[in-house]
Amino acid sequence: MSWRRIRLLIWKEFIEISRDRAMLPILIILPIIQLLLFGYVVGSSVKNINLEVLDQDHTVQSRLVTEAFTSSGYFRVAARPTSEKAMENDIDGNNAGAALIIPKGFGQLVGQRRPSQLSIIVDGSDSQTGQLASAYGAQIVQSVSSEFYGAGPIAPGSTPAVGINARTRVLFNPTLRAVNTMVPALLAFIILMSATNLMSQAIVKERERGTLEQLFVTPIGRTDYLVGKIAPYFLLGTMQVVVVFIVGVLWFQVPFSGSFLVIGVGLLLFMLCSLGVGMLLSLLSRTRQQAQQTSVFLQMPQMMLSGFMFPLAALPTWLYALTFVIPLRYIIVIVRSNFLKGSSFNSLWPQFTALAALSLVIFVFALSRFQKRLAD
Repeated sequence: MSWRRIRLLIWKEFIEISRDRAMLPILIILPIIQLLLFGYVVGSSVKNINLEVLDQDHTVQSRLVTEAFTSSGYFRVAARPTSEKAMENDIDGNNAGAALIIPKGFGQLVGQRRPSQLSIIVDGSDSQTGQLASAYGAQIVQSVSSEFYGAGPIAPGSTPAVGINARTRVLFNPTLRAVNTMVPALLAFIILMSATNLMSQAIVKERERGTLEQLFVTPIGRTDYLVGKIAPYFLLGTMQVVVVFIVGVLWFQVPFSGSFLVIGVGLLLFMLCSLGVGMLLSLLSRTRQQAQQTSVFLQMPQMMLSGFMFPLAALPTWLYALTFVIPLRYIIVIVRSNFLKGSSFNSLWPQFTALAALSLVIFVFALSRFQKRLAD
């Protein structure tokens, strides 16, 4: 073994790495992005959960309860519906993650130091946020109960002090099973990984082998080539989604309360978006390794900033703003809501509109770059 030869080989590898201008930013920027995302997302607690307050009492005590929820930092009042039906419609439309119902006569019962009750409604379609909202709500109610009724020592032979009973009800996913929210999200995430990764290798592979120019010498046109490239990955992605759906429903017993049309249209739009991103990566990369590394580089922020693994309510404001340009955010809301809530196009139109706009922009831009690159 010659240390001199090893030293020269090491030096050669560093020279090759330094010449690869596409890989250098990924090697330097990726660790920084990972540190920022994990630091802010994993290390942050969930705050500012959208809360609906149905105050049927309108007393000083009911206002103090509402202020206790908002001042905790865990909740923010998103709406004040006038009926339970309107409240449930807002939760079904993903406008709130929890709701607080203060019944009529609550203030009178507290004033008379008699047992009282509050109702906390939680959206279980996102099990993580639902569990935290339940725990936060129960903690706040306990604190308010101690303030209203006192928490002094109990004398021997006396009965415990009365207080506020927090009745928590979970909608759409009563057991808060994590798998019930994870399996629907996996439908979208598998499309993201397979369509983007496979498509990112398609064109650059032809360029590396030198077969791209040979194909266009034949009667095959650019449109024929494009359709022939996209169709197999579209079919593969569809097959993967079907398999995951069947396994999730039959094996993991995930309830499906939705419509195949709604979930199918949403996944179709998202697949167009993922194929467009993969096409762009394949056109901009010089080697398959570059395309693969760039694909992984883009998938990690999408996974963390879409609600797939971590609640969006845990993000700081500046990072939360970035989630609006991530297509995975919208499709996850669509598949989870349709799976567990049975939400229709009427309830999910904001997500469909945003996803359709992003898919159209990304796919059309990829097509334009595809035509330009082949014409050069």
